[in-house]
Formats: sequence, structure tokens, C-alpha cells
Amino acid sequence: MRSQNGRRKRMKHFLDNWSLPRQLRGEDPLGAAAQTKESRKLRPRLEEADRVGTSICPYCAVGCAQLVYAKGDRLIHVEGDPRSPINQGTLCPKGAATISWMRNPHRLTTVKYRPPYGTKWEERPLEWAMDRIAYLVKRTRDETFVRTLPNGIKVNHTMAIAELGGATLDNEENYLIKKLCAGGLGMVWVENQARV
Repeated sequence: MRSQNGRRKRMKHFLDNWSLPRQLRGEDPLGAAAQTKESRKLRPRLEEADRVGTSICPYCAVGCAQLVYAKGDRLIHVEGDPRSPINQGTLCPKGAATISWMRNPHRLTTVKYRPPYGTKWEERPLEWAMDRIAYLVKRTRDETFVRTLPNGIKVNHTMAIAELGGATLDNEENYLIKKLCAGGLGMVWVENQARV
């Protein structure tokens, strides 16, 4: 009998000190008992932010909306935007980890370039690569652009450049890329990786 009373007392003491039963009974709705002295001092990262922007998750074509928090020039937090009818404030694990794209110490900041007839790769900055791509696209388009066929039919296109889109682009991005490549640059070969 004595051992049962002792067990009951220990069980009652355990349940009285455990925060979950108190929360379930409504005595501690915010779970203050579960906090330690250290955790009470902690503040959410987003309180440090001096500005908040909106973005779209870059991973798939769903187009989940994100809130992006920054302090100075540094991103400090990314979360789902509750105003979005698409994701209603939620993000999948990849979307929630979007911040690692910007803060990853292994993120590529240069490109490897091998000049024509070269045998060695050279490291170049990303800005140089973007300018080089723009130059080559413009030059190739100018050299190969066909306004009319020999029979007089107007075509305004080039068949020397192709564009291959990525599966992570959303519908709006695909629309703009198609307008730029087919309508603006006159590319005939415009395809998306999702169909390949």
C-alpha cells in the first residue's frame, strides 16, 4: 500500500511539474513553464530586421510567396507569406531553406571560362559572364537574323540561338522568357526542360 501511495505522489508531482498537462487544463496556455531562463531572453530573428520584402520561392513552378527579412545588406530570415492564396504562409523544406542560397559559404561567385582554342580554364567574375553572354547573343542574332525568306514571306527570326528554360520557373517567368526570346530576339528554338 505504501509503495502505491509513493508512486501516486511521484506521478502527481511529475504531472504537476510537466508543462503539457497544465497547458491542456488551460492553466498555462502560452507554455511559460516550458521556458528556461535562457529561452526567455531569446528574441525572434525577424525582430532584428529593418526591412521586409516579398519574393517567390525559386524551387518549383508552384510559386509560393515568401517574406524575406533583412538587416542592412544581410538576409536574416525567410518564411511563407500568409497573404498568399497559393501557400497560405507555409513553405516546403526546400522553400524554407531558401536563405541558404544567399548565405551559403560554398555558393559560386565566379565562372570557369575556357577561351576558344584554349587548353586551360580561367576563373572569371559572374558579372563578366553575364556581359559576355549578352554580347554573344547580340552578335549571333545580328549575324544570323532573317527578316524575309527568299519567297518574300516575312519571318523575323534567327535559327542560330536556342533557349532552354528550367523546370523551377513559374508560369509568369516562362511567359516573359518566351516573349523575350521568341518575340524580342526572334528565336525559333524555345523549349522548357520540363518537357524534355
